Amino acid sequence: MFPNQRPKFTGLRLSRPRSLNLGRWLIFFLLAAVIARAADEPPEIPVGLDAYRQWEKWPQQRIGARAYMRSTYDRRGGNEGADASHFLYQLAADNNVALDVEGPPGALYFVRTNHWHGSPWRYVIDGTEHIIQESTTADPLHRVANSVFLPKEVLPNPLTWTWSITKGADLMWVPMPFEKTLRLGYSRTRYGTGYYIYHHYLPGAKLSQPLHTWDGKTPPGQDALDLINKAGADIAPPGAPPDAPIFALPEHLRTLALPAGGAVTVGKFSEAAMEIRALKISIPEATAPLMSKVNLRITWDARATPSIDAPLPMFFGAGTLYNRDNKEHLVNAFPMNISFAGGRVYMACYFPMPFFESAKIELVNNSGQQIADIGTIVRLGFLRAPPNHLAYFHATYRDHPQPKRGHDMVLLNTRETEGGGDWTGSFVGTSFIFSHNANLGTLEGDPRFFFDDSRTPQAQGTGTEEWGGGGDYWGGNTMTLAFAGHPTGAKDVKSAKNDEDKIESAYRFLLADLMPFGRNARIQLEHGGTNESTEHYETVTYWYGLPGASLVKSDFLQIGDPESEHAHAYVSPDASAPEEIKSRYELGPDHSGGVEIFPEELDRGRHTKTQSEFTVKLDPKNIGAMLRRKLDYAFPNQRAEVFVADVSDPAKAPKDSDFKPAGIWYLAGSNTCVYSNPPGELDPPTHTVQTSNRRFRDDEFLVPRDLTKGRTAIRVRVKFTPVPIPLFPGHPLADLAWSEIHYSAYSYVMPPSPLKP
Repeated sequence: MFPNQRPKFTGLRLSRPRSLNLGRWLIFFLLAAVIARAADEPPEIPVGLDAYRQWEKWPQQRIGARAYMRSTYDRRGGNEGADASHFLYQLAADNNVALDVEGPPGALYFVRTNHWHGSPWRYVIDGTEHIIQESTTADPLHRVANSVFLPKEVLPNPLTWTWSITKGADLMWVPMPFEKTLRLGYSRTRYGTGYYIYHHYLPGAKLSQPLHTWDGKTPPGQDALDLINKAGADIAPPGAPPDAPIFALPEHLRTLALPAGGAVTVGKFSEAAMEIRALKISIPEATAPLMSKVNLRITWDARATPSIDAPLPMFFGAGTLYNRDNKEHLVNAFPMNISFAGGRVYMACYFPMPFFESAKIELVNNSGQQIADIGTIVRLGFLRAPPNHLAYFHATYRDHPQPKRGHDMVLLNTRETEGGGDWTGSFVGTSFIFSHNANLGTLEGDPRFFFDDSRTPQAQGTGTEEWGGGGDYWGGNTMTLAFAGHPTGAKDVKSAKNDEDKIESAYRFLLADLMPFGRNARIQLEHGGTNESTEHYETVTYWYGLPGASLVKSDFLQIGDPESEHAHAYVSPDASAPEEIKSRYELGPDHSGGVEIFPEELDRGRHTKTQSEFTVKLDPKNIGAMLRRKLDYAFPNQRAEVFVADVSDPAKAPKDSDFKPAGIWYLAGSNTCVYSNPPGELDPPTHTVQTSNRRFRDDEFLVPRDLTKGRTAIRVRVKFTPVPIPLFPGHPLADLAWSEIHYSAYSYVMPPSPLKP
């Protein structure tokens, strides 16, 4: 909460305060000079519970971290069973595997299931099985009021919530680190829907703490729980009085009037590298209906395009400021909140927003009416990190009045946003309206996110309300949590009190489970279960981005092309002859309304049952590398041991002893899955085998930093190690092989500084 105050400052330009002597002023400028220099090493990555504790590092580059979101989605592109119960394989009747990961160290950061369906769940982390269940599990035909996760002490609120609070989903944000392997199985398969977000970390990356295998016994630190429980409160460091030393800046307060069809400047800040730690706006509740036509616009460092230009309610997490149930908090989230008190509406944002030279904050009135008595507070702090360690905060608004049939809506494409080009940063959330007519049926649409040139979504979900932290359309109810919510909208048209009440919106914020990218990001959302909805959507995508790349493409090998194979010294004595493959990548339905949306493509590659070798170039300034492989996903459970040798000197051929272990490259499942969705909660699993027509897939491998740093080229040896797991017990074992269509090499580098020399 904050009072409506008379303006104290109309702007802030730094000048020498009287309280500072010349020596301290020189120290400040020396500090500023150090901060302005671009760093040669990446920043430390907060991991585990540190990702919450160090939330002020939200804007930092996560160089060497890769995020993935897997789920039980319909592999054929439809919406079968509401995207539930599509399993990689079944080990036993009570062990149906939905997630299977092996490779570099990482952490599971989020799990969402529909109610208790699937419980007890089997979490196998580095070979040790942990049974996790929900308290309704014992008698799933009769719900337990105020249900909880078990063991309760290890899985407490606010890092977990069940359907009794979320109105339909079981949500878990407890970090579960793993050093080598992670597997998640469902004991029951009826309505076994779920999605899971995990990170891999480049071996050699600087982490805030060592990643030790989750033991299933140690409760999360109370300090982290207390911090998340502050959602809805002011979590940013406090401001300081005007006469404080320059290292503790005052808050910038104003009371404004917005002219009809005009704009006003909330604040202009320049001459120092700073960040906004809190941005607050309050209005009389009587003017709330006009706010959907008022945009918040923020421009960093005098860039040509604002990085934030979004309707005010949507920026703060809600599709409208209409408070149908007269709640104290419309949005009670960690980085954003909207509350009501004393006839006023209070909106606050705590996303740290750095800038390096200047910031301009404006309110733009498109309502056609004058709006008076707008209170604003901007809280500032000095930056204490090199500029290429950080990224600008963006809130990209898109209006989708008529979504295109058969095609996902594109919420963000950094290749086209703000001048396009390369961007490095993190995707950190969405706020979206999915209906202006109280229609909840459109919530079947899946989120699909693509990063750094991948044509396979690194993140594939099971539905729109699942992304917003709900299930079963939230039962038509509203709810708000620290990182997910459905703050506005009636359960149907008949129940709506007015047109504002028909606006259905949701939000999802990412912190520990944020999704880094090094060159580009494309955030997409399916409209309806098969991209058929005609509802009017509006979306805001939150992301941190710095112009430039931290992941550069340094080489490309096309398997089956004699010239490319020769140039990369490709050798695989037992590989198949080049074979043509005609197929598709994993996306939505191939056809919509009788029209082909995603036609088949033709490519060629090989497969081997032993090993292959090839050479790829790297950027000599690399601080690690990533290999991406296009493969034929018809071969299941492709696993290989990877070895790397230095071939920076082309005249020196590597010996066997020069090859060093680089890790395991494993991709579970295939384009054939087992669908098991029996009619009853306690019915035994079924074994419906489904093969999709999507054989193409892109997959990634992180090459340890100590095997690439300073090298201009590496020799890669891939040794196939088969995983003979049948689709389900008794099912014939499929043909096993390592598929290669092409390899791309990417080098991690430090991004450029946004500051002019």
